[in-house]
Amino acid sequence: MKVDVLLGLQWGDEGKGKVVDVLTPQYEVVARFQGGPNAGHTLEFEGEKYILKSIPSGIFQDGKINIIGNGVVIDPALFKQEVEGLESSGHTLTDRLFISKKAHLILPTHRLLDAASEKAMGDAKIGTTGRGIGPAYTDKVGRHGLRVGDLFHNFEEKYRNAVLRHKELLDHYQLEYDLPALEKPWFEGIEKMKEFTIIDSEHFINKHLAEGGSVLAEGAQGSMLDIDFGSYPFVTSSNTICAGACSGMGVAPGRIGEVYGIFKAYCTRVGSGPFPTELSDEDGQRLRDNGNEYGSVTGRPRRCGWIDLVALRYTIMLNGVTKLVMMKSDVLDSFETIKACVAYRVNGEETEDLPYDISDGIEPVYVELPGWQADMTKMQSEDEFPEEFNNYLTFLETELGVPIAIVSLGPDRAQTIIR
Repeated sequence: MKVDVLLGLQWGDEGKGKVVDVLTPQYEVVARFQGGPNAGHTLEFEGEKYILKSIPSGIFQDGKINIIGNGVVIDPALFKQEVEGLESSGHTLTDRLFISKKAHLILPTHRLLDAASEKAMGDAKIGTTGRGIGPAYTDKVGRHGLRVGDLFHNFEEKYRNAVLRHKELLDHYQLEYDLPALEKPWFEGIEKMKEFTIIDSEHFINKHLAEGGSVLAEGAQGSMLDIDFGSYPFVTSSNTICAGACSGMGVAPGRIGEVYGIFKAYCTRVGSGPFPTELSDEDGQRLRDNGNEYGSVTGRPRRCGWIDLVALRYTIMLNGVTKLVMMKSDVLDSFETIKACVAYRVNGEETEDLPYDISDGIEPVYVELPGWQADMTKMQSEDEFPEEFNNYLTFLETELGVPIAIVSLGPDRAQTIIR
């Protein structure tokens, strides 16, 4: 069997959690392969709304195994909050959630380093969530990190040495902090983590595949935030593209099957960084209000703009996308005219290739399409789609060269059309 991969194609917030939840019945195992609690996946069904930060989005489907993979970084304190919140709403997790021994831990001092670094950068700050993700990945690459498996191997000494090293770094920032106050919930979270099955996830997943089992890999953030291929330096600290599923789960490239690429019918971004199609006018605010574009973890308002097909072609290429999933189609319901960026004008010349630097001198080249001006949230099948909406889908498929297999018409699990 193959591992199917589901990931975002824009700057994150595309709606991955909902689609994982919709697709999970087809799989026996769902695994997160990168990112941390800075990436919130929102799911809505049966009148309830849930926000997942570290836990895979297949957790609500009975009889499915969910794995936090080795490529993920975990904050035990936030993990405990997330677990207890789900348990209080009637969801049992210990029998269906496994944690990789090789996943790295976010320490309290990682959060302090994150906050101190952002403050020191002033106007040049990256716009992180301040949850210690970057410093945790920095320690991982620098070979100083603590992993979940270390909980059972001389952990106290390893933790103490890591904190001493971090304190030396914090001294340079002259930051005031209360470490014991941060450590109390963190160590309580460590004890909560020990209630779960902690596994050698690479062995578990590959044995499951060898026995004919099915696996869905769930990405976090979006491809334009990839540490190598995103809008650097305004990116996250991990590989968000399909290749990250191999290193973040321990599976060979030949094991990858379908690649589901998720995108919004328009475009959003949170935090700092270039955004060629950003709208600072009434249309931008209208997209934000219609789409409730505020971060599920941070609550920050998202920057909004028209769909960028230059960037989408690029991320489709990088990921080897085989099926597209279009989210939030209903947000455009009231627009008379919809714009799509089909090329960039750079120094007077048009290009359909994403340039090395998109931070300055980029002029989007738009085409205009008629809107459908119909309430898509009420539609039950593809047969009910307005002609203008079908034309928009056809236009996108022609421009992007990949079929749109799934269309989301609203936030609820049921508001999903499989084409």
